[in-house]
Amino acid sequence: AVNKLEGQDKRKATEEVSKYLVLIKNILYGEDDHDPSPDLVAQLAQEVYKTDLLQSLILNIQKFEFEAKKDVAQIFNNLLRRQIGSRWPTVEYICGREDILFNLLRGYEQPEVALNCGLILRECIRHEALAKIILYSNKFYQFFEYVEMSTFDIASDAFASFKEILTRHKQMVADFLEMNYDDFFDHYRKLLQSENYVTKRQSLKLLGEILLDRTNFTVMTRYISNADNLKLMMNLLRDRSRNIQFEAFHVFKVFVANPHKTRPIVDILIKNREKLINFLGNFHNDRQDDEQFNDEKAFLIKQIQELQLTQD
Repeated sequence: AVNKLEGQDKRKATEEVSKYLVLIKNILYGEDDHDPSPDLVAQLAQEVYKTDLLQSLILNIQKFEFEAKKDVAQIFNNLLRRQIGSRWPTVEYICGREDILFNLLRGYEQPEVALNCGLILRECIRHEALAKIILYSNKFYQFFEYVEMSTFDIASDAFASFKEILTRHKQMVADFLEMNYDDFFDHYRKLLQSENYVTKRQSLKLLGEILLDRTNFTVMTRYISNADNLKLMMNLLRDRSRNIQFEAFHVFKVFVANPHKTRPIVDILIKNREKLINFLGNFHNDRQDDEQFNDEKAFLIKQIQELQLTQD
């Protein structure tokens, strides 16, 4: 039925596809009060792999009816969760057909299926083997365009997938960031300077999470040794949005709290000592009930004051 979607009777073919997808979904999830039959599910899964149905569904999903698109996501995600002992058959299958992942990623370029593809993509990313394929391919860098898309829902969904791939499998991500540090952070800097408020705020918050994760210690050390990164955070502390100022504070504090500051970092902090102390003294003073924030602020002021004393 999928192959007939390009034929003359598209409507009939579309209805057929919808009907078959409901049947497949019922086998996988069970129907009414009946649980799914393990034998039927196993037979269906083998047929899906043998006919490369998953690839066909993703390549043609934009032609399906609204409910059918949702069914594709449910079918795909059910099969991804299918486990036999310690094996994940669908994950193994997709590892041998990487194009499925890249076609899902490209789904963000098609507004009518972007959210469906995003849902499946995040389920794929839950599996380290699949996340690694995306992360270590050049196509990973397409995320930096997708999270800036003008359609809010699509950009937000793309960012959810972007965050998932950068936070779920910690050691793998730490290795990737160490190996691809310059390329990754050259791209990331553009997000932090984005004209789009949501992109800027989400990227700043995610940066804080990445740097403060112990697994990323080597990456964090390198990031906070760079004077340009400190200057960027100091500029973001003065952003017109209070939310962005607050997220920038959580990255800025890592530079100041670092007991092994590089010379360029120390020089910038000393040069701006008075301004920074005055600025932090008046920074978000309405957060009186946020004890941790106020303790951190007082600690940073003390650190900056003592830096100058050390220099004298």
